[in-house]
Amino acid sequence: MYRIRRRAAGAVRAATRRVSGVDNGSAVLSEHYEQATFVAWFRQTYPSVRIFAIPNGGSRSRTQGAKLKLEGVSPGVPDLFIPAWNLFIEMKRSVGGRLSAEQKDWISYLQSVGHCAIVCAGCGDAQEKVRRFEKGSISYGSPAASG
Repeated sequence: MYRIRRRAAGAVRAATRRVSGVDNGSAVLSEHYEQATFVAWFRQTYPSVRIFAIPNGGSRSRTQGAKLKLEGVSPGVPDLFIPAWNLFIEMKRSVGGRLSAEQKDWISYLQSVGHCAIVCAGCGDAQEKVRRFEKGSISYGSPAASG
């Protein structure tokens, strides 16, 4: 029993991170946890619509990074794609997440060629924006889609 509680506590610590300057440094859920929670919700809410991750981030060895770059991995590509909806999603933490220059460039490019790309601050924001997108409140290339 002790082992189970210790593992659960470790998982909670791994899913949170202290963010300086935010609510006295309170813990904020990690981008990984926000994205995993959103994907689980999406798959349950829209079981016939496919969603997949684009694994461009993360730490890798120099050799693995070089191999992936040769295979076409490109920094800044949004985290998720929903092919049936032509929708890219860039996930950020609910507090403190910022877009890199590469991410801004990719989002601008994707919108310019007819895709919709939204930036979401946490799982709740992603759920709300996906619902709005589905209802037609967010359109392709819309400024609201990237903010």
